[in-house]
Amino acid sequence: MRITRRAAIAGSIALASAACVPVDPSPRGKLAARLRIIEAAAGGMLGVALLDTASGAMIGHNRAERFSHCSSFKLTLAAMVLWRDQQGIDDADRLVRWNESDLMSVSPFTTRRLAQGASLRELAKATQTTSDNAAANVLLRESGGPAALTEFWRMLGDSASRLDRIEPELNQVPPGELRDTTTPEAMARTVQALCFGSTFQDEPRALLRQWMVETGTGARRVRAGLPTGWLAGDKTGTSIWPGMGSLYVDIGFAQPPGRAPLTFAAYYRARDVHEGMDPASEQVLAEVGRVLADFAAG
Repeated sequence: MRITRRAAIAGSIALASAACVPVDPSPRGKLAARLRIIEAAAGGMLGVALLDTASGAMIGHNRAERFSHCSSFKLTLAAMVLWRDQQGIDDADRLVRWNESDLMSVSPFTTRRLAQGASLRELAKATQTTSDNAAANVLLRESGGPAALTEFWRMLGDSASRLDRIEPELNQVPPGELRDTTTPEAMARTVQALCFGSTFQDEPRALLRQWMVETGTGARRVRAGLPTGWLAGDKTGTSIWPGMGSLYVDIGFAQPPGRAPLTFAAYYRARDVHEGMDPASEQVLAEVGRVLADFAAG
């Protein structure tokens, strides 16, 4: 019988869990220990922050370590478009155009709409739901560049997150680099501010959450570990840039039935550079989803 890497990781986690005695025997301490076990079994570096929006309680692992945003910055970028419209700074229905030279890999919407152009709102939806790279660059250009997005994070109370470059260069972030990075704790709190805080009025807040729910790229990551019947939305990111290993990102929210929502930010840096999406690395983030489910139940 052939054993896949995904099955091997799951088996290693089960064996390590049986043998592990957490330093902190409290329920939250045991959950944090499980995150350390997931990291040890996978062999890379895991950064996680899980936030209960009702109590403010947070658990995690490597919560203050810096990781690249990869495409996960696009959630905040889409939110900034809606916020600027809400504040009267710009009109989200304003039509903008771009050139063929702006197109790059993973630009499905902007390629299709090259001749017609699109509104800022349409571009925001595309960069969130399809991770359209050209759409993200157009939005950055129209709203003040990476510095404006960094300032928006500061306005949200996020003092850690920063964006310094545009696509695709922002994905080249070797360990120790500060540019284009965040921390799990900062991003879990930012997702709370965007999705459940006072940043938005009801309509744009609901629209942003709906775009996150419609985003399909996270189906094999944290969402894969959540119980059936939960409402969840997210934004993923991935980098397989030579010189930095491979990084898998998933940030978002999870809404258990009859309970206040939780937000999450999960980052897994594998040691190897992968040629494409690695199912075993995505499974590491699915295991984080199972910890999140138990955190909600506790």
